[in-house]
Amino acid sequence: MTALIYQYPTLYPGILLKRYKRFFADIELTNGEVITAHCPNTGPMSCISKPGSSVYVSRSDSPTRKLPYTWELIEVYENGPTWVGVNTAMPNRIIKLVLEKKLIPELGDYSDIRLEVAYGQEKSRVDFLLTGEKLERPIYLEVKSTTWCEGDRLVRFPDTVTTRGQKHIRELAALLPEVRPVMLYFINRGDCTHFAPGDDRDPAYGKLLREAVAQGLEVLPCRFEITPEGIYYLGLAELVL
Repeated sequence: MTALIYQYPTLYPGILLKRYKRFFADIELTNGEVITAHCPNTGPMSCISKPGSSVYVSRSDSPTRKLPYTWELIEVYENGPTWVGVNTAMPNRIIKLVLEKKLIPELGDYSDIRLEVAYGQEKSRVDFLLTGEKLERPIYLEVKSTTWCEGDRLVRFPDTVTTRGQKHIRELAALLPEVRPVMLYFINRGDCTHFAPGDDRDPAYGKLLREAVAQGLEVLPCRFEITPEGIYYLGLAELVL
């Protein structure tokens, strides 16, 4: 396992009782206390919201928060016990650290990193813009987090129709050939070694992605090991198109 990229603050273990109204999760902590935690994942959470599963939550002491606890991790068993990241705010924070440490050699020797840069005809904002004198073209890097495991160690994205995700593919492809567009999939679990588009859930997305790749869009399916201690980068998964 590679070096630790991100270390979690103190986490509290518990058991998931139920997730409801998208933003809420009832959890029984190991001391017997039942809490309602914020669920920072608005998607369907396919296969990662089973009641009775072991989970971890973080706690904030901010007086402005209505729910002090945030649901961070859940344990699943598709390929043996595996921790999966629930907090969808984490991937961009982790990728920023990865870029600063230059842990993805496929991106080349950039020197400057900018966040949330406006671009395109559909009023998008790219997650990261990488530039530098040693790059032939600027890199427009979009990040998508995925946790949906289907089949033998195969992770897919998306797990529901995403018109926003479709827009991002169109916008990135439209930048060719002047820039280097890259779609980075943050695989938020360490047990999956292959990545494919989620055609069953959003066939239009899969079609757009394949067309964009044929035009020159690059895809980086990045694997991460998620543990209660922290997050590790494992390298690239195999792309299945």
